[in-house]
Amino acid sequence: MNDFSRVKLFLLFIIFVAVAGCGEKTKYSTEVSDRISRVENNLAGWVQIRRERRWTLAERMAFYNIKGVSIAVVHDYKIEWAKGYGWADISENRLVTEKTLFQAASISKSLNGVGVLKLVQDKKLDLNSDINNVLKSWKFPYDEKSNNKKITIANLLSHTAGLNIHGFPGYSRNDSIPTLQQILDGEKPANTQAIRSIIESGSKVEYSGGGVTISQRIVEDITNQSYDSYMQKNVLNPLGMNSSFFTQPPKENKKKLLATGYLTNGDEVKGKYHIYPEKAAAGLWTNPVDLCKYIIETQLSFQGKSQKVLTPEMTKLRLTPVIQDAALGVFVSQRGSVKYFMHNGGNAGFSCQTTACLDDGNGVVIMTNSDNGSILEEIVNSVAIVYKWKDYYQPVIKNVIKVPDTILNSYVGKYDLGGGTIATIKKSDKGLIVNAFGNMDWNIYFTSDTDFFVKEYKAELRFVTNHSGKVSGLTVYGNLAKKIE
Repeated sequence: MNDFSRVKLFLLFIIFVAVAGCGEKTKYSTEVSDRISRVENNLAGWVQIRRERRWTLAERMAFYNIKGVSIAVVHDYKIEWAKGYGWADISENRLVTEKTLFQAASISKSLNGVGVLKLVQDKKLDLNSDINNVLKSWKFPYDEKSNNKKITIANLLSHTAGLNIHGFPGYSRNDSIPTLQQILDGEKPANTQAIRSIIESGSKVEYSGGGVTISQRIVEDITNQSYDSYMQKNVLNPLGMNSSFFTQPPKENKKKLLATGYLTNGDEVKGKYHIYPEKAAAGLWTNPVDLCKYIIETQLSFQGKSQKVLTPEMTKLRLTPVIQDAALGVFVSQRGSVKYFMHNGGNAGFSCQTTACLDDGNGVVIMTNSDNGSILEEIVNSVAIVYKWKDYYQPVIKNVIKVPDTILNSYVGKYDLGGGTIATIKKSDKGLIVNAFGNMDWNIYFTSDTDFFVKEYKAELRFVTNHSGKVSGLTVYGNLAKKIE
């Protein structure tokens, strides 16, 4: 047994002990317990190799070096089960439970969308007017890049405002925390650039946490309240999300409920987690149970059966894409004959995902205290398989072949993927492995002597040769990554 195998077995053992020690506080029926077990044993990626078994949750947590996972499943418009796995904080010997709080990261934007549309519903905002008509304490500085095209609140929520700042890195707990105005203008101690136009609004989807942060300023200017206070009273509490909050930093009495963030290499985030004054874009602390309450209310309101915060008409507007799949704080995807609404998120040391159906009462929320979000869709796929979600999981089925060692040896080396990313391909006892991001090795599977794939990255890949037959690179989505060694 090699060192890697020993480490993998050790990690699986640690995860098993953590899960076993956690215990279920809620006793489920035999039928539900059976579904939980099947979800834990049916993780699946975008591709399936014929006759190969699917993964277990413990295996994938060990593979991705993920310390803790929390899952809650919605079935028939009810939370059917919720369960924690692994560690909330290793050094403090705290296990993940269904009450453990995680940073929701960009899922914050979905709840922000609800909060902003509540103001539209109350006729305090016009969704389609120039944002400078409602901004009071700060005005957006239009310039030549905006091409005289005004930005609306709908643009901000749907990422069609043509603004910069995709996401925010957050601040260490010992850092000086900037004001919201300093963040908007990129002034120290803000660690991001000023939020400004990069293209004219309404032309395409350009994901922008910066734009959502402007909506935070609008909420405060219109309500004369702090953002977290407004959201708590008008969104979180009415939805029954009583464990959740946008307060940054978290209050001391919440400390023992907070998961600690871990980097992809397994190291603890400095100070255990970052602080995000960009609350609307990334500041929500919550758990899967509370987020399932948001999912259920969205589904029921869309069906015209509830209006705890938004009317059915406003919910339908929120879920109507502006461009492509980008709606107002949420993404809506058509899969076959069924519509799903979703959002994922990633902060320093945290990854999470919400996925739910608009045509029935199914959904799932997964939250982890890891930078690596690769496991999220694998868990969603498992839930979709077990609960028979219509048209959701449709894997690519592939046959794998064995390639001679002489050919494999010619592929070993380093490849320039661009943007400073180097992929290293090396030989293992199982064939070839590739390390593209400096944190883990992925097995390479061949469908021909030149065509290959990896389970963790959805792409059709191919090795290419030059006129003399020497390997010159590999293609990713048709783009050439040159072999440099």
